[in-house]
Amino acid sequence: MTPEAVLDIGMQGLMLAAKLAAPLLITALVVGFSISLLQSITQIQEVTLSFVPKAIAVAIALIVCGNWMIAEAIAFTHEMFARIPQLLSGG
Repeated sequence: MTPEAVLDIGMQGLMLAAKLAAPLLITALVVGFSISLLQSITQIQEVTLSFVPKAIAVAIALIVCGNWMIAEAIAFTHEMFARIPQLLSGG
């Protein structure tokens, strides 16, 4: 296995991790910002008011995007298994 192949596999793995984490992180960011804005406007400083909606929104995002996330992970795994003969032969 060449260093270029290792770097390519590592880059693909990091890109997959970023793609899979993006929907959940963006959802948490948007909901957290919205609740934070609401709290600053209304002067309500309750911790659970921030946590519960964010947890619910992330759970909904996981339900909505879960099938796609699993499909992406499976496709990546199949691609890696298909590359094994090429990596072992050194070409």
